[in-house]
Amino acid sequence: MTKLSTEITSKMKERAKLGRNWLEQVKDKCPEVKFLAHYALLGEYDFMDIYEAPDEETAAKVSLISRANGAFMAQSWTAIPYKRFLNLVNDL
Repeated sequence: MTKLSTEITSKMKERAKLGRNWLEQVKDKCPEVKFLAHYALLGEYDFMDIYEAPDEETAAKVSLISRANGAFMAQSWTAIPYKRFLNLVNDL
C-alpha cells in the first residue's frame, strides 16, 4: 500500500514514467518478486500492488524502493492463502 508525497502527486502527468522507473528498480533489485496486480486508488492510499515475495525482507525492500522514489508512506502486508490459514486454525 503506497501513499505518494505531495511533491510526487503534483507531477501526475509524469506518473507513467515514474511508475515504469519504480517497476524497473523493483525488477532489478528484487527479481524473485512476482507481480499479480497493480491498482490506483482513490482514498487513503494512492496505489495497491499485489505481489508474491519469497520472504518479508524482499517485501520490505519493495516498500523501501517506493520510499526512495518519493512515496510518503509504503507498507508491506503479509497475507496467507486461505487454505493455509485454515490449516493453521486446525492445528490449534
